Amino acid sequence: MSTDIAIVGGGPGGLTLARVLRLHGIDAVVYEREPSPAARGQGGMLDLHVDSGQRALREAGLEAEFHAIARGEGQDMRLLDHTGALLLQEDTPDDAPLLRPEVDRADLRDVLLGSLPEDAVVWGRAFRHATPLPGGGHTLHFADGSTAVCDLLVGADGASSRVRPLVTDARPFHFGVNFVELGVPDIDRTHPELAAAVGRGTYWVMGPGQSLSAQRNGDGRVRLYLGFHTPEDWFATCGVPFDDPARARAALAELFAGWAPDVTALIRACDDTVIPRPLTMLPVGLTWPATPGVTLIGDAAHLMPPAGEGVNMAMLDALELALALAADPGDPAAAVARYEKEMFERTAPVAERCVRITEIMTAPDGAQRMLRFFQGH
Repeated sequence: MSTDIAIVGGGPGGLTLARVLRLHGIDAVVYEREPSPAARGQGGMLDLHVDSGQRALREAGLEAEFHAIARGEGQDMRLLDHTGALLLQEDTPDDAPLLRPEVDRADLRDVLLGSLPEDAVVWGRAFRHATPLPGGGHTLHFADGSTAVCDLLVGADGASSRVRPLVTDARPFHFGVNFVELGVPDIDRTHPELAAAVGRGTYWVMGPGQSLSAQRNGDGRVRLYLGFHTPEDWFATCGVPFDDPARARAALAELFAGWAPDVTALIRACDDTVIPRPLTMLPVGLTWPATPGVTLIGDAAHLMPPAGEGVNMAMLDALELALALAADPGDPAAAVARYEKEMFERTAPVAERCVRITEIMTAPDGAQRMLRFFQGH
């Protein structure tokens, strides 16, 4: 099987790239390791920014579809300190512009998939490695033994990218913060008092060395992320029995003893989803020399702390790469070089800001520092 452009990874970045390329008459095939679109849940909410993620959807001809899934009320925000003192509350008027609305990750994927022909995505293809061809391009090797040939290989395969080693030896590293993901299902019905405390959007509580963030999902679930300023081995040494959800919830609630009652009540109200998430990142400002026939987008290129920018940068990467290739179809190497130069310059300051926000979230005076950050922006 041969194709001019192969995209490894069917997340928002990879699918956006395929969509914009096809709008410009350039065929591309996405290889996705999941066996089908319904193979697993897609995670929580994403806030799409007007000048990045939303811009990509507009130029992909999907603005109407975006508005159909956007939750403007998801822009609401509440910031508290660990005593429960409300430091900042932003409620979004019904007629407010959609600057950073929330969308369900699964809904966004459905929109992007629906914009592509069925043969644009090959499911069940877990990429393993690529070998260069004498005349240029690569042969792709997949876990099921199949292969494909391409002129340009785009790694859109996330934090643990298998394409990245073709262009750089850089690897993600732990930066001293660990998250635990939990969730309260159908919160308006099961815990209306907690639903009222969280509000319609994002709820942040910060205290010395720890944080809790809660986020409304479109299906009525509230996802919780407990943040800890702890070393990489903390999950193995903290004594929380993550393999026993009921005991894990109780142990995690104890780690927040002395915090506002709503915080520990939220933790105890969660279901059996308890997922440890060590946080890693790539070096800020990572670059690599031009590598014939290969490039990266999204987390594969610039994995950064989770502060609302990752998906936006991935989708903007996809747009900029597609436009560069469409503008110079006779010289894809030059197009890729221009894209990479722009991407390196654009994403480095964004990654620096994400590091700063994540450090604030678990700082001793994190609540006050975050308040100052929001007031300055």
